[in-house]
Amino acid sequence: METKYFCFLEIVGVGYKASTNPQSSILILKLGFSHDMKLQAPPSVRVFCLKPTLICCTGIDRQKVTQFAARIKRCKPPEVYKGKGLRYRNEIILKKQGKKK
Repeated sequence: METKYFCFLEIVGVGYKASTNPQSSILILKLGFSHDMKLQAPPSVRVFCLKPTLICCTGIDRQKVTQFAARIKRCKPPEVYKGKGLRYRNEIILKKQGKKK
């Protein structure tokens, strides 16, 4: 399979991890919930975990690659106060100021 389009996602947060099952295209996310999130990738999209905190989605069809990456990000969007969660590698998160004394 020739891959044309890439989409990288970073995981920010203590204890947040990702892993893939080598036999099937299942992405397993540990995001601080009481259960692990398992996402099945479409047949035209391949998912790799380069590091436990870096996910790479590749494929031929640009729409399916970005749509699956958005589906992954929807599991835990980035928080505006600390920046924890899933985000795209080139995305900039504007943080809000916390409480003042």
